[in-house]
Amino acid sequence: MHRRRFIASLGTTIALPCIAAAQQKAMPVIGCLYNTSPGPAAPAVAAFRQGLNETGWVEGQNAAIENRFSEGRNDRLPALAADLVGRKVDVILAAGDPAAFAAKNATSTIPIIFSFGRDPVRSGLIASFARPGGNLTGVAIMFAELIPKRLRCYPSWFRRPAYSPCW
Repeated sequence: MHRRRFIASLGTTIALPCIAAAQQKAMPVIGCLYNTSPGPAAPAVAAFRQGLNETGWVEGQNAAIENRFSEGRNDRLPALAADLVGRKVDVILAAGDPAAFAAKNATSTIPIIFSFGRDPVRSGLIASFARPGGNLTGVAIMFAELIPKRLRCYPSWFRRPAYSPCW
């Protein structure tokens, strides 16, 4: 009987650390998809890391970052997005319009955070601003779409054409 108790306690002593290690959640992985080269994207990558650090996420300590750069070749983006999905990242940051579409086409389950230069609703990336739907959320800069609204903010004398006889 003592031998059985000894073997059982030995098995528990060996098994408990293995079970505890298996139950610990792995470090979350952030997949970043850029439609540019590492050089031009360096300021954006540094700002992203700084923002993560300010919110308590430190690369290598409690988060991992997987960067993928298409080197300006948008035809490479679908394969790079598929690679991130295959690595089972926890979230995808898609920087730029083509990267956002590539990420959207690669997965419908992994959350995608995008930065978009045009209207994402008109482009078909999301359903609406109020309810983007699916697994996408992000920021739309919409430079061209907002120019007329920005010009309305200026006084009327500023909006007159240069050839106007009122000048």
